[in-house]
Amino acid sequence: MNDDEILLIKGQEVADLLNGRELDILQKVRLAYEAHARSETSLPHSTFLRFPANDTNRVIALPAYLGDSFNVAGIKWISSFPNNIRQNKNRASAVIILNSTETGRPRAIIEGSIISAKRTGASAALAAQQSHNHHGESRFGVIGTGPINFEVARFLLAARPELKSCSVFDLDPARARQFADKFETEFAGCSAQVVSELGEVLRSCSLVSVATNAARPHIHDLSKCPPGATILHVSLRDLDPEIILSCDNVLDDIDHVCRAQTSVHLAEQMAGNRNFLRCTLGEILNGTAPPRRDADGLTVFSPFGLGILDLAVSSLVCELAEQQKVGTVIESFLPDAWV
Repeated sequence: MNDDEILLIKGQEVADLLNGRELDILQKVRLAYEAHARSETSLPHSTFLRFPANDTNRVIALPAYLGDSFNVAGIKWISSFPNNIRQNKNRASAVIILNSTETGRPRAIIEGSIISAKRTGASAALAAQQSHNHHGESRFGVIGTGPINFEVARFLLAARPELKSCSVFDLDPARARQFADKFETEFAGCSAQVVSELGEVLRSCSLVSVATNAARPHIHDLSKCPPGATILHVSLRDLDPEIILSCDNVLDDIDHVCRAQTSVHLAEQMAGNRNFLRCTLGEILNGTAPPRRDADGLTVFSPFGLGILDLAVSSLVCELAEQQKVGTVIESFLPDAWV
């Protein structure tokens, strides 16, 4: 491509390019975390655009630079409008722009919601792969049955092949049933069981992913969890801060997670310090922190969702698109030089 051209990659093209590439995505996400733990990234805080008299909808900007072998800069602009679900539309929509690190000129515009969901799923699965010790078990649980938890399930199956069944809970039983049916259809040889109570998932599964639209904590007791349980706290605002203070806490980035009234942020305000936060996933991957504090204790992984992960997966999408001649090249997108 010439320097004044931009590659446009649409949503279905992204989906087709990434189909069946879970292990490749896991590796890209892992490399991004490792680079971040070595301080080879630039990661400003995300910016939340909210609307007057509406604390539900938001649009978030995630700028980032990812060094190491990637050497890519860019931004994800992603909206979350939960009421879209009632209109049979996806809650989230997004666009990712990649920029040249030599000239700063934009070089790709990519549909971002699929990438965002897959990098989130890969992040959670990496945490489970590293920190969850129950290698003989075949069941995991999900609380919340949107596309994020479906991608978490997809990547858990790729990262932990011994997993074969899933316990499913959602406040909307119809959505839970839909999730279970789609799970069994898409993942051959696997089964899903809808349960009627959130607590049943926590009691019966030692590995649980929580991905809901909750704006404030609604899970106040994890005492029924099996010994050595791992909670993938993907949606960040579900757990009571007192629970967070009592657990072994692994994050993706401490400064990023301690913001925006997440459960971890509320726990920091309650404790007046961050001493309850043990390490990041990148530190575990780099071998500078142990996977767990206590084999029989409760570990919680709270990922804020870092823009470097979007860049890592977007780079893979661009590589595949160029190899397979996928996407639309927009010529002469930028104006002629002023001089």
